[in-house]
Amino acid sequence: MKNKELKILLSAPRGFCAGVERAIEIVEKSILKYGAPVYVRHEIVHNKFVVDDLKSKGAVFVEELEEIEDKTRPVIFSAHGVPKKVPEDAKNYNMTYVDATCPLVSKVHREAENLHRAGYHLILIGHQNHPEVIGTMGQLPKGSIDLIQNEDDAKKYNTKNRKISYVTQTTLSVDDTSDIIKILKDRFPSIKEPAKEDICYATTNRQMAVKSIAKECDLFFVIGSRNSSNSVRLVEVAKKSGCSNSQLIHSQSEIPFDLIENSNTIGISSGASAPEILVDNFINELKNRFTVSIDEVEIIKENVVFKVPKKLN
Repeated sequence: MKNKELKILLSAPRGFCAGVERAIEIVEKSILKYGAPVYVRHEIVHNKFVVDDLKSKGAVFVEELEEIEDKTRPVIFSAHGVPKKVPEDAKNYNMTYVDATCPLVSKVHREAENLHRAGYHLILIGHQNHPEVIGTMGQLPKGSIDLIQNEDDAKKYNTKNRKISYVTQTTLSVDDTSDIIKILKDRFPSIKEPAKEDICYATTNRQMAVKSIAKECDLFFVIGSRNSSNSVRLVEVAKKSGCSNSQLIHSQSEIPFDLIENSNTIGISSGASAPEILVDNFINELKNRFTVSIDEVEIIKENVVFKVPKKLN
């Protein structure tokens, strides 16, 4: 069985981004500082392995502050960001809270507020019910920001507002988003765009890296969770870039050895919330069955680091 030769093209950069590393570090340092339990509102990042690891260290995950019985314990807000009402509620409960919102998401929040203050009606390009979208829309008064999810929404969108502007979720497909923006610009030539791209560096880099190797692969695997927007987008990017047989490997996935058996070259990447150990484990499973050669294809070096809040140091 093992004599089947398999070439792996390992996409780089992949895996943890600076915002995810910072969020995990915030939970770990909070447990060290305040002791267990420390509460976390929503999954700190969308990855079961990471969440389970933090649970074992003393983190308790809740969806809403009301679920926390002991309000004397600290609460951490997830990397995806929260509506304005959440820190206000925490203050009303006299709770200690630490905000682990990714700085690049916070940038979009500030941008939205500034545009609103300047009299613009906002459009948010993103996915309904994703926590990041809920958080961004929750920065502004109801009715002052509209969600557009796809090209159809962009074609149908109507507004009486003269001054409109748009912001985007940070983890979208770069190509799909540019198609939506093109429709909006054609329909509303005076629409104001962000001074700097909202889709984050890590999302962009991981998508570019996948694009660069997908067409050479018979199969493409993205290690990540089903509720991880950036991981799901990577699968879509691989498919659109020439590897139609691309799939997500999540915590419940069975590895499709039968498909791999019929492949010569497979691509591997991982979402920004997936730890590298999951990639290593996946590759080790392949090594047990095949004669594997690995070629890591790095398109850009990442050196972004976000500091944790001073009160945790």
